Amino acid sequence: MIDTHCHIYMEHFEEDLLQVLDRAAEAGVRRILMPAINFGSLPRMDQMAHEKIRFHKMAGIHPTEINEGVSTTESELSEYCSSADIVAVGETGLDYHWSRAYKQEQQESLKLHCRVAKSVGKPVVLHNRESTGDLLDIIEQEQDGSLTGVWHCFTGSADEGRRAMDLGLYLGIGGVFTFNNAGVDEAVARLPLKKMILETDAPYLSPEPKRGKRNEPAFVRYTAQRLAEVMNLSLNEVDRRTTENAMKLFKLQDGIYL
Repeated sequence: MIDTHCHIYMEHFEEDLLQVLDRAAEAGVRRILMPAINFGSLPRMDQMAHEKIRFHKMAGIHPTEINEGVSTTESELSEYCSSADIVAVGETGLDYHWSRAYKQEQQESLKLHCRVAKSVGKPVVLHNRESTGDLLDIIEQEQDGSLTGVWHCFTGSADEGRRAMDLGLYLGIGGVFTFNNAGVDEAVARLPLKKMILETDAPYLSPEPKRGKRNEPAFVRYTAQRLAEVMNLSLNEVDRRTTENAMKLFKLQDGIYL
């Protein structure tokens, strides 16, 4: 399995990182993709290592960082994302939950990330909280046939998911999908598996039956099991197909960016 969205480099894992990675490997996780919060995330990503897991980095500025005055330029972001060891641009996106005072700044940052993603030929990784309409509208504006990416932590309706797929996006299926009261599973069941990938967003949003605890990469297996139930497929089939999807989206082969 591939955990396509995991903040394994954060301080939440400092005390037991090796044990966390051992559990991930035992659960069948073979790759972990690490989205950036800001450029300061990158040196910590470089410290991640395990004999059975391959790690892949992203570069970008999280929308809540924009609220704190963090910013970048197109040339700076492009320089980071042009590096061969960066597999995606992000995470970026929109987050109106904490404040709506920075909507314009977040939207401009998202557009900048989309432009860079197109210029370097890598997918954009999208955070979305209480901002679905604006997010998809901007993706539609930026889509010129070359933009690819993922709506990370998909929590939308079937219609929203279908629109996202039509715009060239994959859906990141994570912990919220397993929540009994979220209704995300019902939406996902009406959408094609060929545009879905697995993720944890660890240390956040643990899936059932670990809800409320610190999330970790090994827990992606619970999400995969629930997805298998919803799609009426075997766990092995879901594992195989979502892995193929992730390899295709992020252009991964043998652990190297192509």
